[in-house]
Amino acid sequence: MRGDNEKAYNRALKFLRYRARSADEIKEKLKQAGFSRVSVEAALRKLVSLSLLNDESFARNWASSRIGQRGYGPVRVARELASKGISKPVVDRILQEAFAQVSDIVENAKALLHKRFGSSDLTAPRNRRRAADFLQRRGYPVSVILEVLGQDDLQN
Repeated sequence: MRGDNEKAYNRALKFLRYRARSADEIKEKLKQAGFSRVSVEAALRKLVSLSLLNDESFARNWASSRIGQRGYGPVRVARELASKGISKPVVDRILQEAFAQVSDIVENAKALLHKRFGSSDLTAPRNRRRAADFLQRRGYPVSVILEVLGQDDLQN
């Protein structure tokens, strides 16, 4: 049995070499690889005790990367983190840190629109609809979309 625990731990390390993962992702990968529940739990405990697995740190890095590099909004980031098995209280805390003020979300949405649509006339109905759909897919709440598209000067 001890050999299985060690094998599960080594497999988990292999998964972590590719990219950081949540505990839930590691758990699923190990289950799919055929390891027993006992071996999976032992491997997770060892990873946590060695500080190689930390859901809060993973969530913070994931959110930062998605917001900074891809311009995702809070709705999309929350959905992605939830799909990775991060608990709602952790997701809420991370998003609160990432989007300290509502104005941060609005500014991010404006910058994303400017990058995507450049100098396009966003007052034209077709462009306005495309811009709203784009922001919605990126995970911005409707209130932010309305605030950004409701403003006359979107080029700031």
